[in-house]
Order: sequence, then C-alpha cells, then structure tokens
Amino acid sequence: MKKILTLFILISTFATAQENYTISGEIKDDFNGETLFGASVYLKGTTIGVLSNEYGFYSITAPKGDYELVISYVGYIEITKEISLTQNQKYDFEMSESSTQLDEVVIVSEESERVNIRKPEISVSKLNISTIRQIPVVLGEVDILKSIQLLPGVTNGGEGSSGFNVRGGAVDQNLVLLDEAIIYNTSHLFGFFSVFNADAIKDIKLYKGGIPARFGGRVSSVLDVRQKDGNSKELSVLGGIGLISSRLSVEGPMFNDKGSFLIAGRGSYAHLFLQDNKANFYDLNLKTNYKVNENNRLFLSGYFGRDGIDFSNVFENSYGNASGNIRWNHIFNDKLFSNLSMIYSKYDYQLNLKFLEFDWVSSITNYNIKYDLKYYFNDKIKLSFGGSIIKYDFDPGEINPTSETSAINPLKLDQKRAFESGIYISFEHKITEKLSIDYGMRYSNFNRLGGQSISNYENNLPVVYNTDLDIYEKGVVIEETDYKKSESIKSFGNFEPRFGFAYQLNQSSSIKVGYSKAAQYVHLLSNTSSVTPLDVWTPSGKYIKPQLSNQYALGYFKNFTDNIYSIEIEGYYKNVDNRIDYIDGSNLIGNNTIETEILNGESKAYGLEFLIRKTKGDFTGWFAYTLSKSQQRTLGGNAGGNGINDGKWYNSSYDRTHDISITASYKLNYKWTFGTNFIFQTGRPVTYPNSQYEYEGLSIANYSNRNENRLPSYHRLDISATYKPNRKPDSKWKGEWVFGVYNAYNRKNAASVSFGQNRETGINEATRTSIFGIVPSITYNFKF
Repeated sequence: MKKILTLFILISTFATAQENYTISGEIKDDFNGETLFGASVYLKGTTIGVLSNEYGFYSITAPKGDYELVISYVGYIEITKEISLTQNQKYDFEMSESSTQLDEVVIVSEESERVNIRKPEISVSKLNISTIRQIPVVLGEVDILKSIQLLPGVTNGGEGSSGFNVRGGAVDQNLVLLDEAIIYNTSHLFGFFSVFNADAIKDIKLYKGGIPARFGGRVSSVLDVRQKDGNSKELSVLGGIGLISSRLSVEGPMFNDKGSFLIAGRGSYAHLFLQDNKANFYDLNLKTNYKVNENNRLFLSGYFGRDGIDFSNVFENSYGNASGNIRWNHIFNDKLFSNLSMIYSKYDYQLNLKFLEFDWVSSITNYNIKYDLKYYFNDKIKLSFGGSIIKYDFDPGEINPTSETSAINPLKLDQKRAFESGIYISFEHKITEKLSIDYGMRYSNFNRLGGQSISNYENNLPVVYNTDLDIYEKGVVIEETDYKKSESIKSFGNFEPRFGFAYQLNQSSSIKVGYSKAAQYVHLLSNTSSVTPLDVWTPSGKYIKPQLSNQYALGYFKNFTDNIYSIEIEGYYKNVDNRIDYIDGSNLIGNNTIETEILNGESKAYGLEFLIRKTKGDFTGWFAYTLSKSQQRTLGGNAGGNGINDGKWYNSSYDRTHDISITASYKLNYKWTFGTNFIFQTGRPVTYPNSQYEYEGLSIANYSNRNENRLPSYHRLDISATYKPNRKPDSKWKGEWVFGVYNAYNRKNAASVSFGQNRETGINEATRTSIFGIVPSITYNFKF
C-alpha cells in the first residue's frame, strides 16, 4: 500500500506541477482566536476551492495567475484578497462576526446548518451551538444529545432514558467522541442531562450512515464532538445559574499569547430538594494549547464527570467518565497536514445494594494512539490516510459483601483484554464540475488476548435447546483452557469499504448516494432498551462474533430562496450480522460465562427521512419526519430449536414507525427571543401478557411474542423565552434570563407499563409509569 500511495502522489504531483502554486494557512475567529472548522476558501470566478479542516487549516492549488481569494463562513463577514499566484504562499485570516446580536461567544458548525450540495457526504447532521441554546429542554439545561434527537433518524429509549438510537440501531452501536476520546456513558442522572457542557463545545457532527473511513469500531453512527480551544485574545468568563444545576467556564490566553486555555465546570444540587435521598452530578472540561512555531501546535484536553445517587436503605450508586488527549498538529508543507493523538478513556461504576449488603465495581478502560494525515493534491483531489491502535481493559465486575451477615459470596469476574487496530485511506475526488465522489477503505483487526480461563462446551455450544422444557439453557462444560496474557484467544480482521457520490443537478440541488461497511468488536450487554450504569461491555471472542453492518443511502438535497431554506430527503437500508440477542430469562449480572445467555442474530432497519430548514432571518427552525422500521431475527442455529420468537422477524426495541419534530425560534427584538419544539413518536415496542392461568392458587401471566405490543404514542410541547435586559453599551457584563416550560400541556407519557393484581379487588390491572409532567424552569446566563 505504501508503494502504491507513493506512486500515486508522484504521478499526481507531476501531472499538476506545471505552473501550479499553492495557497495555505489557518482561519480563526478574530474575537476569541478559535479556529473555524468548515470555512469556505475559494478563488472567485473559478471552481477551485476547499473547506478548512477540524483545526482551521486550508490548502488550495491553482495555475499561475492573478485571483481574488474569498473566505466565507455563515455568520461572519466575508473576506476578499487580491493575490498574484507566482509562488507558494501562506495566508492566515481572522474573521469577524457579521452582527453583534449575541451576548455570548458562538462558533458555528461546518457550513452552518445549510446542506452542502457539492460535498459527497450523505447521512450527516449538523447543529450549531447557538441553535441548541434556543431549544427548550427539561430543567432549563442546554442539552446537545436531546437536541440531536430532534433531527430525523435519531431517537432515544423514552423519557428519562440514557443514550440515543440512530436509524433503528442500539445505543452501543454509536461511537461517541469528545476530542477524539471515547465516551461510554453519555448521560448524567439516568438521562436527565447529557455529559456535554454546551459552554465548552465548539463543533458537533453526527454521521448517521456515511461514516468516513477514519472512523471505526461502531456499526450505526459516529457523534464527533469537539471542545473549544479557549479564548486566545482575552480573559472571559461564561456561566449560568439554574434551579438544580449551575455552570461556570473560564478561558483566556497563556504562554505569552502563544496559546490559550479553557476550564469549564458544572454541578447539580438536586440533593438539596430531596430529604433522605441524593442525586447529583458534576463534570469538568479542561483544554489548553501551545503554538510551538508556525508548523507545530500542541493540545492537551480532558474531561472528568461523575454521578452520585443514594436512595436511603435501598442502594447507592456512583458512575462516571474520565478522558484525556495529547495532540500534536504538524504542517509538513503547504499540502500535507497531520495530527498525532494519544488518548485515554475510562468508564466505571460502583454499586452498593444496601438491602443485600454487597458492593459491585466494574470498568472499561482504553488507551488509543492514532495518526491522521491529509494531503491536498490540487483543487480536485484530497487524500486522507492514517491508522490507530486501541488497547482495551475490561473489568466486568467484582462483588464483595459489606457485612458478615450478607448472603452474598465474594465474586470476581474474569478481566478481559484486547487490541483493536485499523488503517485507512480515502480520497475526496472532484471528477467533473457536477460530479464528486468520496471513496476509501478501512482495514480493522481485533485480537482478544488471554490472561483467563475459557470454558469449552460439548459440541462447541455454550447454549443448547432443551426440547423437553422448550427452553434454551447453558451448554455442558467439558474442560477449561487457561490462556496466558500474551496468548491470543481469537482474532478477527475485516475490510470496510466506504463510498459517497454527489451529482449536482443545478446550482441549488443535488442527488447523493452512499455505502459503508463497518465492524464492531465491543458489545454492551443489556436486556433493557437504554443504557444503564449496570450494563457491562464485553469484547468479541471465541463465542461472540463482531457485528458487521452494511448501509445504503440515497438522498435528494436542495437549497432555495437565496439559501434561506434547505430540503433533505433520504432513504436508507441497513443490515447488521451477529447482533447479540438474549434468551428468555437471561441473567447478565455477575455472570462469568455470558456466552451461555445469548444467541447471535441479525437485524435490519430501513426508512425515509425528510428535513426542511430555515436558517436565516428572525424566524428559524425545521420540520423533521422519519418513517422507519427496525427489526431483529435470531434463529436457533446449531443450538437447536426455533430461536427467539420462533425465528421470526420481530420489532427491535428501537423501532419507531413515525417520528415527527417541529423546532422553531423567533427573535422578536433585541430583548426577547422565543423558542418551541413539538415531538411526536410512535410508542416503543414492549412485551405484554396476553393471558393468564392459575396454578396452586397463584395467577400466572402468559406473555405475547417478544416486542409484539407498544407503549402509547409519545408527544409533548416545550416552550421557552429568552430575555436580555438593558445594559450600558460599554459594560462588559452581559446577562440573559431563560424561561422554559417542558411538556407544556402536561402529557403523562408512559415510560413503562406494568401489570399486576389489585390486592383488594383481585382484578388484574395495568399501571402506567411517567417520568415528567409539566416542568417549568428558569436560568440566568452571564458573560464578562
């Protein structure tokens, strides 16, 4: 591959070297020094142009001549510069915001929220921070995760649930990155808040299907979240005080203006309103950078977050994420840019069940080294290539009794180790004025290491079907094999092609086609519909195969009315092989042989997504609608029997037939801005009892097929109003009040429905459990 790459570079360089020169540099915000991701740089009157990368770097190559260089970015004043291209040149630019509308620092995401009809990327969603701030959310806290759930193809497990689902995929099928570090649990307080403090975030990008080759390890989506670098111009403070949580961030220059820093903290005090119980969280975002010289810059970032929940005499729970990243940006020349990262990430939880008198601790830790490079051949070809290696340490749990009277025996589950590596190469290629393609290949390898004993089962079947009892049960262990830490238990390798195609129909519309194959080697063991702190991550191995997905997408995209409106219509189909499914009555907690509780199945999801946005003017917002289907099937296979649900396709827990979101923001005047969103979703699939029988005086429920029923439809309306008081023009203190009402008409949406017998009447009853009714909130935000 190295020889082929070198030959390709030499040929392309030779073909374009005749009287061609390169302009490169960095684009920043002139107010705070933040680099701008996705700024458009082009030569006026030509089709030669490029977007700045994640670190604000750009590079364009053109024939010798005189040009007008244009730098544009939505929300910023356009820059033009006359240049005479007779040699390679370097120009850095600082852009100014086009208005003084906002009393806060706003970094707009790539190409703002307007669809880029020329770029050959498909199934990508973007929201900017200023838009997210205007969306009403529960308890007044700005929430990135709840905001992306207002986009087509993205849902969650229900009110108060953690994580999110993309195009009918499970929570563990999403790769969530914060400054390149993997975040395993994205929620605080079981989903009431997300781990992302909006005051510390710069860019947000969700890849729902057209996943670039540089990403690997998940089969459903990638949520790429980037922290601010910190204000390199002046010291600034940003914060907010809410009913149950507050936040504060400080950023400013350092290293004699060669760098900057960011410190952002957030904490809750909900426990002050609880009597004998406790529920709170905190998180801390840190980042600093140092410009060594014109071609080298160092970054150091970190995140630390923790939740604490204590229900008197029942249980005490603590869980959280920690991550760190050291990055080195290096510019080899005006065409070649590189980024080397060394990343640490850990998720752990601790549980004390007081009534059973035992403690349980568990964690997953990974160490990651990755190297990414981009080479800008010319205005038609951009090359990306690189590789990564991740070391995983899985500690599924250790159980210890907390008193001598405890009935629980000490238990330490086997620790697991693994390495995941990947290399990739991809090209963004402009074939003609109307046709652009993005094509690439990723090769991933996963090696499950030893250091533990592995059970060997009769006929190599950890699960067998008992024909007499009509159930699946644990296979017969015939021996144990001890593996040393340096030995490989099982290894896997997969080629993962990625392809994107964009054909421009005219100046305002295009069609796009995408295909991606992905492999996932780690799995979240959970038989609930959303992530919980007690869920355990486990690697692929002898009995658990990696998940393999294929996704196809076709879309039509159009900007119209002077780019004020945009329409996106996408259809998709996705299938996943080796999706873990759970036998009836599976026991996942404290189980050292988890392979005896699962079967390998398959899943499929398909749907149609529609999104129309208005991105300019006093009134902005969008309407999103998704019509979709998500199903799963698990055959008995070698284990025998008919499998789960008689081997038939059944609705997955993430199936939502209809999903509608309407989001709007209206700026009445300088002082008042109003926001609202309305959500409607088909109820998630559940399994209800459909009959009962009596046995020795007891009423026994008989259940329907898996996920054959549904919860009632979910819908709610949220509203908010933002008020900015009068202030002196020269005052540095800037404040605003945010008033919100979550679930304005007090809809009692069902989080679950349970069935039981009324002790007084003896009649069977269904009981609906709701998390939220109407929830008012008030928050004061400030900046100085």
